[in-house]
Amino acid sequence: MSTPTSIFIVDDHPMIKDGLLGYLDDTSLYEIKGVASNGIDAYNQLMKMDVDILLTDIQMPIMDGIELVKKLRLEKPDQKIIVLSMFSEAQFIKRMLQLGVMGYVLKNASKAELRQAIDLVAQGGQYYSAEVTGVIMNKLRGSGKKALNQLVIVLTQREKEILHFILRQKSNQEIAEELFISPRTVEAHKRNLLEKTGSKNVAGLVIYAIDNQLFEEF
Repeated sequence: MSTPTSIFIVDDHPMIKDGLLGYLDDTSLYEIKGVASNGIDAYNQLMKMDVDILLTDIQMPIMDGIELVKKLRLEKPDQKIIVLSMFSEAQFIKRMLQLGVMGYVLKNASKAELRQAIDLVAQGGQYYSAEVTGVIMNKLRGSGKKALNQLVIVLTQREKEILHFILRQKSNQEIAEELFISPRTVEAHKRNLLEKTGSKNVAGLVIYAIDNQLFEEF
């Protein structure tokens, strides 16, 4: 029997927290290790435990989700984080992606979509709701096109293949199976992509690829 994915929930709305517990606590696939109503409480609890996934809102009293993620990035840089918010504005989405969250899901998501996001992020992938992806792409496209000649020269064909899979929200294991290589090799290519593009994390690669319009469908 596989180990359940451990989750910590941060949201200041009791109904949302109760709903999330109902979504996730009715199966052996997930284990809720803690809940909090603000960023300070969440931060203090998370400093005393390890969880697979942090599921956090943005707007909260005392300390909001943005500040919470910033503090955790310093103390627990490998923490996998999914934002669950009603905010679909580009400034919130882009800020959270820049901070390195691996998922951004709107609160109108179905139970199935939320579970899909958690499962993908737990496996090392990323998940962004369709509306979120649309918002950020439109915003970045509106900022103007950049020259692509240098990007074509810098990125190898295999790196471009892997970057394409990253934008399609594939996990390391899924990319490895598609390309008939090992997950370790995929991770090595990701490190090279981060270095070449100057990105700090995988979310940065997503922004970089969309901003530079490397792939027509994105």
